[in-house]
Formats: sequence, structure tokens, C-alpha cells
Amino acid sequence: MSQEWKELYREAGISDKVIRMGEKTEERLKERFCRIDEISEYNQMKVLRAMQKNKVNADCFHSSSGYGYNDFGRDTLEKVYADCFGTEDALVRPQITCGTHALALALSANLRPGDELLSPVGKPYDTLEEVIGIRPSTGSLAEYGITYRQVELLEDGTFDYEGIKQAIHSKTKLITIQRSKGYQTRPTFSVKQIQELIEFVKQCKPDVVVMVDNCYGEFVETIEPSNVGADLMVGSLIKNPGGGLAPIGGYIVGKKEQIEQCAYRLTSPGLGKEVGASLGVIQSFYQGFFQAPVVVAGALKGAVFAANLYEELGYSVIPNGTESRHDIIQAITLGSPKKLCAFCEGIQAAAPVDSFVTPLPWDMPGYDSQVIMAAGAFVQGSSIELSADGPLRPPYAVYFQGGLTWYHAKFGILMSLQRVLECSE
Repeated sequence: MSQEWKELYREAGISDKVIRMGEKTEERLKERFCRIDEISEYNQMKVLRAMQKNKVNADCFHSSSGYGYNDFGRDTLEKVYADCFGTEDALVRPQITCGTHALALALSANLRPGDELLSPVGKPYDTLEEVIGIRPSTGSLAEYGITYRQVELLEDGTFDYEGIKQAIHSKTKLITIQRSKGYQTRPTFSVKQIQELIEFVKQCKPDVVVMVDNCYGEFVETIEPSNVGADLMVGSLIKNPGGGLAPIGGYIVGKKEQIEQCAYRLTSPGLGKEVGASLGVIQSFYQGFFQAPVVVAGALKGAVFAANLYEELGYSVIPNGTESRHDIIQAITLGSPKKLCAFCEGIQAAAPVDSFVTPLPWDMPGYDSQVIMAAGAFVQGSSIELSADGPLRPPYAVYFQGGLTWYHAKFGILMSLQRVLECSE
């Protein structure tokens, strides 16, 4: 790093000590970063070929309103998603407000009273607890007579195959697999691990529907859960596949029968995919999806950089500095609420938007404890942009993700470290 560049970091409040630590860590990671770029190039070509196959053109970017009948751009985009992810059909809509909404939609569309939902990977992400009814909430699956059970992971973080086999019975209609760790300190599952789990549950019950929550996982590997047997794969457009440009939206890809159910639940019986205007956001959906593989690569570099930097200082990190990556989230156990808040303050101070504000813990809807979130984002709540968050409960782990560019991710991590070190002095 030249003296001119170092001076810019100093002006931002980063000490020479932290700058040197960052330089040494980055130098060690050159080969790792090259591998991330190779995966990004493969996925970029995958997206590009899907767009070319479906003859994406300028007419696809025209806005529709009202019912959205014959929205050519919307329908073509869904074909692009289906081809890119290797599925029969897709639902990609701005009317899907977030990842939790996409998951709730897929579950409620494909489950009926008397059915049972099974999670073979333990407790789901906090916001799904009210969707399922683990925590009582208006409109939960439990209110509609849909039961739920889960099988905990083994102590080493692997699947309890015997427990899963015993849990599957005649009423088990849908199995949900959360790829990423959520607010837990377990490993994220690789696509290969998910494939093995899908093959096992299909042997136990061939007609069971398998849904994978793919949030934070798109384009991290060269294949997706939809390529290895998932009937449904769900995600948010303000995470990986939106590329930082989509201002809202979610997607569901998978088998035609299940996607049709989702479309009828999203709109209305009898209407399905035929309605739903694109409302002027369709070009950002296309362009964001096109650049998503490169954006994800920058976020991955930031996650690997953070893991190595904090691990060297003795903090517990998941994944560790050398493990393979299967999502963009980096968990760092900081051990105290003070350090957790300091980390988030550093991320916020490095943001292009709202860098001058201080994030504070608060009671967020859908969570059972206070959560602190740092995100100076162009799109509110966009976690493909540089962000960090964590619940204020032991072990006080922070979950860092995103960065539209590697350079911004790097700056944010250095700023977080500066604040953590200062609060430790």
C-alpha cells in the first residue's frame, strides 16, 4: 500500500498498527482470492448464458403497472432464473418483500392442515419462528393446523441421520434445509452436504418436498442446491442475487408444480403468475443479477479477510481462516456486548450512507432479544451491502456480511477492528 493510500486510511481514523495488520493478512490471501475470482468468472458466464438463451433485450426493461398482464420482462426474467439455477420454473417478484416473506410464501403454499414440516438441521433463523409458530404469532402455520418438528445437529455440526429417519413419517410433507447459519455458530452447509441430505430424505420418503433456504449462498460455489435435488430454492433479491441494485424482491425457483402453488398463494387462486406488475424495478433486477457473481466475490474476499484478521487476534471465527466458504457470512465471537457494539459501530462508520450515525441495540420485530444492526446501505436492509449485526445475548457473536466491492469490505473490516481494539484498551 502506497503512502498516499495509507494517508487516506489514517484520515479515516485507522491507526498504523491496524493498517499493517491488514497488509500482512491481505498478502497471505492472494492465492485464496484468485480461487474466489475463478468461481466468480464461472458464475458470471452461467448468468450471461442464461440471459443470452432467453434473448434478453431492451423491451424487457419496460415497466408495467396495475395487473401487469403480459409483462414480457417479468416473464423473461423468471425464465433466466430458472435456466441459471437449473429448475423447471421460477417466481421472481417485487411483491415478495424480503427473504422471510419468500420462505413463508413457499411454506404456506405447499403445506396444508394436517401436514408436518420438518427441519433436519435444528432451529431455523429467528424470523421463521413466528412463521412456523414456534413462537405464537398471528397467521402462523401452527394456526392453520400444520405441525412442526426438528432434529438437532450432532455435536460436531453434522446431520443426525438416524434421528432424521425416525422423525420422517406419513404426515411429513415438506423438509426445510437452512443453508446458512443464521444467528448460530454452526458451520454453513456446502452444496455437497445438502445433496447428501436430500438424497437421504428422498430415500426415506420419495414424495417429500425439499425446500432449501439459500439466502447468502447464491454464487458462492459453482453449483446451487437446485442443481442437486432441491424441489424448491428460496432467496432474497436484496442479498446475493440482486447484486446490490435490486431495491426489493425475492425469488423462488424449483419444480413447476410447487412454483405454481407459490404463485397462487402470492396473488390469488385462478390468477397465479399472470398478474403482478414489475413497477419500474425490472431493469435493476436484470442488471443486479448480471453483476451478482462479481459482487458476491467481493463479499467473499471480505469475509475471508475478516476471518483471518480476527482469528490471528485469538477470536473464535466460523468459518475459520482456512475453511472452504459456502455463504458470505462471517461469524466472529467477540465475547462481550461492548465489543459487539464496537464492531458494528466500526462497520457503520465505514459506510457511504449514514456513516455519521451510531447503531444501537433495539427490539426488532421477529426476534426474541435485542439486536444491533449496522448498515449504511443504498437499499434499506440490503445485506449484500456491507453490514454487520448480532443479537445481544451470549456468546455475543457478530455476523458480518456483504460489500458491493472488496475495497469497501476491507475498509469496513479495518474500521471494525480499530473500534474493537479501542474499546479493549
